Amino acid sequence: MLDIEFTDMSAGWEQYAMLSSDRHHDNIACRRELERKHLDQALERDALIFDFGDLFCAMQGKWDPRASMDSIRPEDVGEDYLDRIVDHAYEDYKPYTDRFVLIGRGNHESNIRKRHGIDLISNLVHKFNSNGGRCFNGEYGGWVRFRFVVNGTKRRSLIMKYHHGAGGGGPVTRGVIQTNRQSVYTEADIVINGHTHDSWVVPISRERLNRRAIIERSLIWFIRTPGYMDGYGDGARGFEVETWKPPKPIGCIWVKFYIKDIGSGLIGMKVEQDVHG
Repeated sequence: MLDIEFTDMSAGWEQYAMLSSDRHHDNIACRRELERKHLDQALERDALIFDFGDLFCAMQGKWDPRASMDSIRPEDVGEDYLDRIVDHAYEDYKPYTDRFVLIGRGNHESNIRKRHGIDLISNLVHKFNSNGGRCFNGEYGGWVRFRFVVNGTKRRSLIMKYHHGAGGGGPVTRGVIQTNRQSVYTEADIVINGHTHDSWVVPISRERLNRRAIIERSLIWFIRTPGYMDGYGDGARGFEVETWKPPKPIGCIWVKFYIKDIGSGLIGMKVEQDVHG
């Protein structure tokens, strides 16, 4: 679990977080211009960056039956392919090193670790942290606790559960049906999934009886993070086209934490989908 604490908060305080997954940064279909735009925006907003897996594609080695030379970037071609994609990712993300606070694993990184004994995320995080970063080495699923201290006395917390995701999302529901399933066994304020390259935000209201026998209402935010890989392209060819999959939104999710009520120390949050076609 990762603990993130904010102290000395007072009226007007706010903090942005960038939530992302499925960058597939080394794939030639990654929309790097949009990715860079959002990363620069994270710098401007002093945002915390969370990435929830499949930062790498890592499918273009000669040992991978899914490999396609059309999907590999020229600078990554070589016997040391896996080392190259880590090195090049680090060079691209270096200006944002101190903004990344967590990078988790997706099925692409998990597959490489299982088959080749190489942990792409650990290697990238090590490069970050060896050069001034303080990035948490996340797993396929995990927890983040945000702790807030308002006016030096009032303590509040929000709990975020993340899981890279699994399955295809579904052509009709786009995975939204998972909110009902996860709400049964997950108790958190924010639930993050990626993997399907869909984008949606579903707040679900809940009620409970607190210790003083007062009815309280709160929200659990279900968030599906999109990706930066445009596998559909112009719809002419490729895996997505040949398997009759639709184009997907490209981008990230922004969350803004703020003080909702200075008297009670209540923390509010706003969620924005920053996606493109």
